[in-house]
Amino acid sequence: MLQLKRVYDADDPGDGTRLLIERLWPRGIRKVDLRLDAWHKEAGPSTELRKWFSHDPEKWPEFERRYFAELDKRPDAWKPILDAARRGKVTLLYSSHDTEHNNAVALKRFLDAKLSHTKPS
Repeated sequence: MLQLKRVYDADDPGDGTRLLIERLWPRGIRKVDLRLDAWHKEAGPSTELRKWFSHDPEKWPEFERRYFAELDKRPDAWKPILDAARRGKVTLLYSSHDTEHNNAVALKRFLDAKLSHTKPS
């Protein structure tokens, strides 16, 4: 099972495995203060894609399309996350203020599709 949580929200024992999925370390958080099991930098979108998207909701459909294409080319970046989700609850940690249009939302959709053996639409 996959769930999402902002890095700025309090951790909870029910979070299961906590994975940071950002390329950049979240602003305002010291590494010693964030409880996480792993940092999967490579699961985040490329720097070029992240800068192009710039958190613009109007670019969301194209961002997802491009991000999914990047992920398809880098299974080593997301397969460990998928394996962890098959073993138990996984919380994908992200830093964006927009809770609907961010790489964690897109990555969760991508991984959910892989878990159910469907293609994200």
